[in-house]
Amino acid sequence: MQLDELKKIIEGAGIVGAGGGGFPTHLKLDARADVVILNCAECEPLLGVDKFLLANFAGEILAGLDKVARVLGARGIVAVKESYGAAISAVEAQLENFYNISIHLLGDFYPAGDEIQLVYEAAGVIVPPGGLPIEAGCIVLNTETVYNIYHALDSGAAVTKKWLTVAGEVEKSATICVDLGTPIAAIAVAAEIKIDNPAIISGGPMMGRLVAPGDIVTKTTKGVIVLPDDHILVRNRMATRTVLQSRAASACCQCATCTSLCPRRLLGWPISPHRIMLAVTVAAPQSSAFAGALYCSQCGICETVACPQSLSPRRLIGTFKSALAEGGIKPAPIPAAPVWHGREERKVAMARLKERLDLDKYEGEGD
Repeated sequence: MQLDELKKIIEGAGIVGAGGGGFPTHLKLDARADVVILNCAECEPLLGVDKFLLANFAGEILAGLDKVARVLGARGIVAVKESYGAAISAVEAQLENFYNISIHLLGDFYPAGDEIQLVYEAAGVIVPPGGLPIEAGCIVLNTETVYNIYHALDSGAAVTKKWLTVAGEVEKSATICVDLGTPIAAIAVAAEIKIDNPAIISGGPMMGRLVAPGDIVTKTTKGVIVLPDDHILVRNRMATRTVLQSRAASACCQCATCTSLCPRRLLGWPISPHRIMLAVTVAAPQSSAFAGALYCSQCGICETVACPQSLSPRRLIGTFKSALAEGGIKPAPIPAAPVWHGREERKVAMARLKERLDLDKYEGEGD
């Protein structure tokens, strides 16, 4: 099979990045790739789609990865968290059938699923700031995306369903498959909500958004998380930009902890959340610090783990990032600074993150 034919099949099946980004998969495929990385890092707490699929459909997923890698003339790497025992066993049982694929075990840290982190962990190379993984010779594909590729190649199946995890304040936490277009609120209700004051997040608890009436399952819906409406993650999402800016102006002490723990900063990317907070504090809309917002992944470590004042750099950075993008401003590709020598010690363990955010009490599929 030629690359153009593979792209045509994938495009015709309507396959996009199922991990949350939604980028059309056929546009990712590039003959410059040396490595195709299967992302089974399950970036967010409580989610378990990647782990579930790899544990139950390893043969199909590896066959899909193998086909993509062969067409591109690349090798495949299955990047899976070392804590996903069933998924690892399922892959190891199939690996002898695919000589072009290896497995790489990831630590259980957040955000291991960010493709910039993943490329460094699995392939040992740095994606240049402002660039894409292909510029480091890599393509990153989500586990469900490759599962969909297999079925498109095997039977011509189009994407009409979505795998997602339901977790939080529900009786029936599970990873399930639903039709696209299913009302998200109906999924939460069917899982039997346990509290009287629920708020529903579509996606993961760190980067997902509060569900509005009428919101439905799309190709990028990864989770349905039910939390109390007074949970810190819900309150942060409900705060207005004006409130967030006022809090930053009154409380940010410029300790720079947000910058010192920023995962992309630790890989040499030019983002300094504390400088952006300072620019917000002094109302300096022309500050060069805002350019750093373009390199942010919106992982949320700055506001959920780093900030001693419980401020919201992620939300404010996201606002400026969107404004810059709407103005046609893109991140300038530049050389990366050296990887921070203390990066390993500054990784945020998933267990620590869940405990800090009071999520460890939920028996999520991602645990």
